[in-house]
Amino acid sequence: MGTFNVWLEIANQEIREFVPIEAMVDTGSTYPLIPADLLQSLNIKPARRRTFELGDGQRIELDDGEVRMRLDSQERTVPVVFAPEGAAPLLGAVALAIFGLAADPVNKRLIPMPPLPVRPV
Repeated sequence: MGTFNVWLEIANQEIREFVPIEAMVDTGSTYPLIPADLLQSLNIKPARRRTFELGDGQRIELDDGEVRMRLDSQERTVPVVFAPEGAAPLLGAVALAIFGLAADPVNKRLIPMPPLPVRPV
């Protein structure tokens, strides 16, 4: 699958002072990944420390939390992983699902994802 970048904005929950960032759309990544120093500069605090598996199978411990995100004219709270300083921001599958968007790698854009039907119980 081809990759592409999108612009989005992030903020902490209380102040909602949004900062624009460019992130690579990575549907192979579960969660958004944003450098910890940027999140800390917005006073976004980690909620816990977890073990994550990288694409090469290596396991590392990183903090996670929540961030307020604006994307495609929508604003939502999404889980976020505190990446090491200097890491490139990634927009993962969970954030795309929360926003109801899917990646169109051919045209290098995000497109609305029709909601999946819920099976009646």
